[in-house]
Amino acid sequence: MFARSIIRLPTTLSRGFATHTGPLSALPAALHLKTGQSFNGRSFGSPKSVFGETVFSTSITSYTESMTDPSYRGQILVFTTPLIGNYGIPSNSAPIDSQDVGVVLESQGIQCSAIVVADVAEKFSHHSAVESLASWCRRSDIPAITGVDTRAITRLLRDQGTTLGRLAIGADASAPAPASEQYWDPSIENLVDQVSTKYPYQLNPTGDIKIAVLDFGAKANILRSLVRRNAAVTVLPWNYDFNSIRDKFDGLFLTNGPGNPGQCMEAVSILRKTLQEWNKPVFGICMGHQIIGMAAGLEAYRMTFGNRGHNQPVLALASSGSIKAGRVYVTSQNHQYALKLSDPFPQGWEPFFINCNDSSVEGIKSTPESGKRVWGVQFHPESAGGPLDTIEMFTDFLDECRVHQAENVKTPVGTTINAASFMMEQPARVQVTA
Repeated sequence: MFARSIIRLPTTLSRGFATHTGPLSALPAALHLKTGQSFNGRSFGSPKSVFGETVFSTSITSYTESMTDPSYRGQILVFTTPLIGNYGIPSNSAPIDSQDVGVVLESQGIQCSAIVVADVAEKFSHHSAVESLASWCRRSDIPAITGVDTRAITRLLRDQGTTLGRLAIGADASAPAPASEQYWDPSIENLVDQVSTKYPYQLNPTGDIKIAVLDFGAKANILRSLVRRNAAVTVLPWNYDFNSIRDKFDGLFLTNGPGNPGQCMEAVSILRKTLQEWNKPVFGICMGHQIIGMAAGLEAYRMTFGNRGHNQPVLALASSGSIKAGRVYVTSQNHQYALKLSDPFPQGWEPFFINCNDSSVEGIKSTPESGKRVWGVQFHPESAGGPLDTIEMFTDFLDECRVHQAENVKTPVGTTINAASFMMEQPARVQVTA
């Protein structure tokens, strides 16, 4: 009887659990691919047309985190999950303290150029939601299309690879598709320089371990994962001369970032000198992993369609800290480039992880014989969103830094590093990314 009374809620009450997004735009929209295919739907975002690199993500949740991930800079993001927007958008403001870094999502705003969904939710429901996906896109000047067959688009992208595209809105949607030479290729630009911080800044300055972070387009949850483990974090521009200040720190972290790692050879050169002369722990994720590999002598290459989603299985080939050789870990990923698996591997280095689906290199590490403490992983241990199988890699890294700190105490615990020593002006407000 009780169950029946719960099930038979009045219609007016049940409708109150969700908020209507309001009327969606009546503007037509079209996604044109450089390979000649076009998909027609309707707009629900900004009424402007954009070019970009068309990619797909298989993630089922966390569309808000994906859209604010700086690694999606310059890309038209296709969601394979049919319904997007059903839990709305939260307020993107958080404290800056020992537990958080100023934002709830992965940066201060939407980073992708546009989004493509099969069915945008016309109602949203979540205790922290403050607006709809459509409202957020319009307010952020991001175009979006719904009512298209994202399954067909995804199959095309899997078969022919990541493809340049244009999302045309309004009158542009009925115009002929652009000529081949009109499509813009974001890989020819240094996207990292667009999203990296322009000034050094500090987070949790009273932490017990001093970590420098080279920002190639850092996701906020990377920084959050460090400060919540009591690291005093100093975030530096991607091409900062770390070697001039390296002795101030107990470890170096290289973040994720968008685009072609070949555009970041300045950072590769700086890191190569660091690895040759510095014996403190170094850890890199995604773009940071590729920069470590290139500094070690490996080559990076462009994958056919990359790996973007929350369900990528990787096999550990070696044990290190919480990672056990022979175990498969499910990971969150977002990348177009990867390191080539070479035989033999550069001296002093060994493969750490390999992708169970496509056998691409998912991680490298320094060998015990090298005397170095360096790790790089292509996936995102911090996820946001996605599985947390490998989250303890942050703990492993900081534990190694603390061991090294105890062996070579130079900077007293509790002291802070004066940002003025970097000879650069620090902004009044902390910025997670540009």
